[in-house]
Amino acid sequence: MNETGHHRGAVRAMASGMRIPQWIKNGLVFIAPAASGRFFRTEVFENSLIAFATFCAIASCIYLVNDIRDVDDDRSHPSKRFRAIASGQLTISVAVAMAVLLGIAACLMPLALNHPLGLYLILGIYVIESFSYIAGIKRVAIVEMAFVASGFFLRAYAGAVASQIPVSEWFLVVISFGALFLVVGKRSAELRNVGTKNRAVLKEYTPEFLNAALTLAATVVVTAYCLWAFDTSATGLSSVKHLTIAIRLTVVPVVLAVLFIIRGAASPDGEAPEDLLLRNHTVQVLAVVWAALVGIGVYG
Repeated sequence: MNETGHHRGAVRAMASGMRIPQWIKNGLVFIAPAASGRFFRTEVFENSLIAFATFCAIASCIYLVNDIRDVDDDRSHPSKRFRAIASGQLTISVAVAMAVLLGIAACLMPLALNHPLGLYLILGIYVIESFSYIAGIKRVAIVEMAFVASGFFLRAYAGAVASQIPVSEWFLVVISFGALFLVVGKRSAELRNVGTKNRAVLKEYTPEFLNAALTLAATVVVTAYCLWAFDTSATGLSSVKHLTIAIRLTVVPVVLAVLFIIRGAASPDGEAPEDLLLRNHTVQVLAVVWAALVGIGVYG
C-alpha cells in the first residue's frame, strides 16, 4: 500500500522500496563539478553521472536493508507502515535480493572512472556510517544527526573526487552545515508531527533545542556561502568567472530558501525541508533561480 492505502503493483512496490524519489539527494554530486566551470567537459560529465548512479544504487541498497531490519517497528508507525516491506507489498526475500544486486552494482560502477580509488574510499565511509546508523547510532542524540548530515557531505564531495576537482574550504563548510541544517529541520518537523512514540531519539530533543540548533546551522551556512560566493581565489565561486555579479546575487535565493525552511520547521504543521523542496513551489523557484544565476555566472 502507498500512503493513501492503495495497493501497489510489483514494479511500483520495488520502486517504493528503493525510495527512488530520495535519489534527488544524490544530485549533490553535481554541485562541485558545476561550480568549477568544467561540468560540460565530457570526462567530468561522465564521471559525475557515474558518481550519481553509484550513490543511487548504494543508497537504495541501504534503504532496503534498513526497512528489512525495522519492519516490525515500521508496522506500528503512522506513516512508515505504508512502506513497501512493512505493508507486505514487497516480500523480504525479494528485498534482500534487490539489496544484494544494488550493492554489487554500486561496487562495480566506479571501475569506469580513470581514478576510482577516491570514490571507493568515500563509498566505503558512506556504507560504514550508514550501517552504523542502522545498527544503533540512530538512537544516540546529536550524533545521529551528524551521521545523517555526513551522508549529504559525502555525496557532494564525491562529485569533486570522481573528477579530481579541487574544492574550496568554504564549499566544504557550506555543504557540512547545510546538511546539518536540513537534518535539524527534519527532526524539528518530526517532533511536531510524529512525537516521541515512534522515534525514540526524539525524546532527547526539545523544540527549543532544535530551534537553537537550526539557527546556529543556518548562521554558519549563510556566512560560509557568502564567503564562498565572494571568494576570488583559485577554488572560490567568484574565480572562474564570466559574470561575477550573477554569482554574488546567488546569496539572495540562498538566504530566502533558508528562511523558508526555518519558517516551515517552526510552523504548526512542522514541514520537513525535503517536503519543502519537493512540494513548495516558492522554494522550488528559489532553487531554479539559484541554479540559473550560477549557470550564468560560471558559463555565461
